[in-house]
Amino acid sequence: MSLIHESRLTLHLAFPLIIGQLSQMLLGVADTLMVGHLGVTELAALTFANSLFYLPFVFGIGLLTGVSVFTSNSRGAEDLQGARSTCRHGLYLSLILGVILFALAWVISLNLEIFEQPESVTARTPVYFRILMASMIPALASLALKNHADALNRPWPPFWIFLGGVGMNVVLNWIMIHGKLGCPAFGFEGAAWATLISRVTILLGMFGWLYHEKSLREWVPYRWLVAIHWKDFKRLIAVGFPASIQMGCEVSAFSLAGLMMGHFGSAAMAAHQIAITLAGMAFMIPLGLSMALTVRIGEADGANEPWRLRPIAVSGWLLGAGCALLSATCFFSAGDFLASLFTKQTDARSAQVVTMAASLLVIVGVFQIFDSLQVCSSAMLRGLQDTRVPAMMGFAAYWIFGLPISYGLAYHFNYKHAVYGGD
Repeated sequence: MSLIHESRLTLHLAFPLIIGQLSQMLLGVADTLMVGHLGVTELAALTFANSLFYLPFVFGIGLLTGVSVFTSNSRGAEDLQGARSTCRHGLYLSLILGVILFALAWVISLNLEIFEQPESVTARTPVYFRILMASMIPALASLALKNHADALNRPWPPFWIFLGGVGMNVVLNWIMIHGKLGCPAFGFEGAAWATLISRVTILLGMFGWLYHEKSLREWVPYRWLVAIHWKDFKRLIAVGFPASIQMGCEVSAFSLAGLMMGHFGSAAMAAHQIAITLAGMAFMIPLGLSMALTVRIGEADGANEPWRLRPIAVSGWLLGAGCALLSATCFFSAGDFLASLFTKQTDARSAQVVTMAASLLVIVGVFQIFDSLQVCSSAMLRGLQDTRVPAMMGFAAYWIFGLPISYGLAYHFNYKHAVYGGD
C-alpha cells in the first residue's frame, strides 16, 4: 500500500512536470517538422546545429538541478530565507553561464569547418546556430525559476507558461519561415528567431507570475539585484556540476554520434535528427518523473524523515520502467509511420531517410528502458546531494565504453550498411 500511495504522490507532482518537459521538447519538434519540409539539406543543418547546441544546454540544465535540491530541502525544513537565496543565486548562475556559452558559441560558429561536415550543411548553419545559442540565455534563466517553483510543489503555472511559449513558437515558425502576415520570409533562420522570441517571452512570463503570486511571496526573493553570497553560489555548483558532467557525458555522446552521421551523408544526418527527436520526446516522460523524484526525496531528506525514502525510490523505479516499456512498444510497432511525419516523401531520397530513421528507432526503443531507470536513479541520488558517483559512472558508460564501441562498429565493422541498407 505504501508503494501505491507514494506512486500516486509522485505522479501528482510528476504529471505537470512531464507535460512541461514534453512542451519544451516540442519547441525542437516543431522546428524539425517545419524545417524538414524545406528540404533534406536544411534538416541536416538543423541536426548539425542541434548537435552543437544541446551539449552546453544540457550542461546548464544539470548545473541548475541544485536549485531543485536546495529549494526542496528548504521547503521540507520550512527555511524561507534559504529558499529565497537559492532562487536568486540560481538565476544568477543561469545568466552568467548563458552569456559565457553564447560567447563561446559565436567563436565556434566562425570555424564550423573543423567538424568536417558536408560543405552544403556547414554553409547553412552559422546564422541559425548563433541565434539558437542566444536563446540559451533566457532558456536557462526560465529553467532556474521553474526548478524553484516545481520544488515548492507549484508546477502547474510554469507548465502553462512554457506551453504558451511552445504555441507561440509554432505560430512564429509559420510566420517567420514562410513570410506570413507581412513578415519577411527568413526561411531556415526564421525557426531560430521564433525560438529566441518564444524563450524570452517564457522568461518574462515566469517573472510576472512569481512577482504577482501572493502564495509564494515569502518563498521568492524580495529583491533580485543584490550582491552574490558566494557560499550559496558555490553550494549550487557543488551539487549541480557533477550532475551536469553526468548529463553532459550522455548528451555529448549523442551529439558526437550526430557529427559522425555527417560522414555518411546528409540523408543519414536527417534520419538521425528524426530518430533523436523522437527519442528525446520519449525521454521527457522519465525525465519529468525524475524531476518529481528529486523534489520528493529532497523534501523528505530536508524534513529528516528517512523512512519515506525507500518507498519513494521503489515506486519511482516501477513508474520509470512502465513509461519506458510504453515508449519502446510505440517505436517497435510504428517506427515507419512516426518517421514519415517528418518528411514530404515526394522523392526517393525522402523515402530513404524514413527507412533509415525507422531502423534507428528500433535501437532507440531498446535503450529507452535502461535510460529511464538510470535517470530516475540519478535524480533520487541527486535529492540526497549525492552526484559524484553517478557522474563517474556516466563518464565511463558513454565515453569509455559507448563511443569507442559505436565508432568501431560504424567505421571498422561497417555496421552502417546493416542499419542503412548499404547507404
